[in-house]
Amino acid sequence: MPKSATASPLDNATGTDRMIFGRVLDLAISDPLRSLPAALALSREDLRALAARHAPQHETTIAALPDTGLDASDDAIEEADLRAFLVDHGARGAEEERWLAAILARRSLEPNHLWQDMGFHDRGELNAMFQRHFPALVAANANDMKWKKFFYRQLCEREGLLLCKSPNCEVCEDVDVCFGEESGDPLTSLARLARG
Repeated sequence: MPKSATASPLDNATGTDRMIFGRVLDLAISDPLRSLPAALALSREDLRALAARHAPQHETTIAALPDTGLDASDDAIEEADLRAFLVDHGARGAEEERWLAAILARRSLEPNHLWQDMGFHDRGELNAMFQRHFPALVAANANDMKWKKFFYRQLCEREGLLLCKSPNCEVCEDVDVCFGEESGDPLTSLARLARG
């Protein structure tokens, strides 16, 4: 059966990965304050491999990255723990999951919704990425907690810590903080220009 002319990039695995990595790179490349390796916590070698496989439109930009002797900047306090947690929950142990674990751990430090900090258009695209590469996390997050809150709750539980105000989310006074609406504008360059 021929593909529909209106097929979405999410219709197949290759299209999904091209969308994921293309959007992440689009946003990170537009960041004037950090180098691409620092913004995504990936080495120049990893960035070259990622672009060759999933974002050929960025190969020239990545090839032109200066060799400063430094790749990704130092990890934040919990970044290595989150990266390891994500790798542990990868679907196939694929290189893409290792790249995404590093990217997600770094981008989770940003102040916006995770879907925005990843360069996605909405939370649905973020969820599609998790479904493809980290389906066990989608199953564990069955109540659709905000992803950053979910990550840190999981890390705390792993360490035997309880930082939540209530033992049960349903009776917590902060339930809207963890499960509320995630509306907002995408952080892509075009969206920034449109906002003026």
